[in-house]
Amino acid sequence: MKLTNYIKGDRVIWMVVLLLTLISILVVYSSSNTLAQRSKGGNTEYFLIKHGLICLMGFVIMYMVHKVNYRIFSRISQIGLWISVPLLLFTLIKGVSAGEANRWLEIPGIGLTFQTSDFAKLALIVYVARALTLKQDELKDFKVILKYILFPVSIICALIFPANFSTAALIFVTCLLIMFVGRVPMKFIGLIVGACILLAVIGGSVIYVKPDIMRRGATWKARIENFFNGDSQSNYQSEQAKIAVARGFPVGVGPGNSTQRNFLPQAASDFIFAIIIEEYGSLMGLTLLFLYLILFFRAIRILRKADKTFGGLLAVGLSFSLVFQAMINMAVAVNLFPVTGQPLPLVSMGGTSIWFTSIAIGIILSVSRQVYDKEEPQEEEGGELVTA
Repeated sequence: MKLTNYIKGDRVIWMVVLLLTLISILVVYSSSNTLAQRSKGGNTEYFLIKHGLICLMGFVIMYMVHKVNYRIFSRISQIGLWISVPLLLFTLIKGVSAGEANRWLEIPGIGLTFQTSDFAKLALIVYVARALTLKQDELKDFKVILKYILFPVSIICALIFPANFSTAALIFVTCLLIMFVGRVPMKFIGLIVGACILLAVIGGSVIYVKPDIMRRGATWKARIENFFNGDSQSNYQSEQAKIAVARGFPVGVGPGNSTQRNFLPQAASDFIFAIIIEEYGSLMGLTLLFLYLILFFRAIRILRKADKTFGGLLAVGLSFSLVFQAMINMAVAVNLFPVTGQPLPLVSMGGTSIWFTSIAIGIILSVSRQVYDKEEPQEEEGGELVTA
């Protein structure tokens, strides 16, 4: 029995995911050396096995989700959105703290933590795609957009913002893209963007002048100031990442030969892209970028071929969220952006974040499975493919 009889959907996306996972396992094994020295007596195999099992579970989740009809997630997103609000509130008050930010909740009994923003992001993207699909004939009325789309988006982003500004911004930009693709009039999108810029300028100015007004205000101010003043001591992580990138140009120092993994505090997670370039060279860095762009291109292809608005918006929205996050992570690693704390999807060492990413890709594959299953009989008959 052929493997393709079990694995359906866009095979290019499957291949991209497989390549990213293989790269992840290799680099996490190398970059977790210092972490192993600190916590596991130098046992790097512990992190290799743990990460490998998490990735394997991610594939199982992805496979199970891709077998489900994606339309089911339309209803689930409504429930997910209602669950997200109290989860995010509880995280802000009682969540596991790291770096002055309450971002995680501990799963009772198993000792794992997860970022509630990952769950909320997934639920919100699916919900926005659903709302735009159901309200296609009413999108010329700004009150409809305000009530059914902007209000829930604003609530979720506002609850994520105090602890994780970059994730809140990423989610908001993703929702704007889905609105653009979903045929929301440009004048409304322009109005929303203008209002956001105005709020950002006013809010940013207040926080800059009085950083203590918010719990993480001083941290945000320091990161921006450190990024622009170029002080090596203040930009320790970014400076070490730049050294790693410089050492890796153009061919790299070889697998397992990184020295910067000993100096970067988040070598296996937030700054793993710098370690990839150091060990495998600039060509591998470009290859990684190309793989993410392929993922987004294939999602656009699914959008063009999908005969249902909901499926197309899902594919584009979820893929853009992952690719945009990857671009932010890469930009931070090469010092184009201030430090944000965004992991590299499917590559950075993690637990539940990889599983939520697997769910997102599984949904994209579910959409592609529905699209390509409908095309197969037409191809056999020699008929013309119908594209939306």
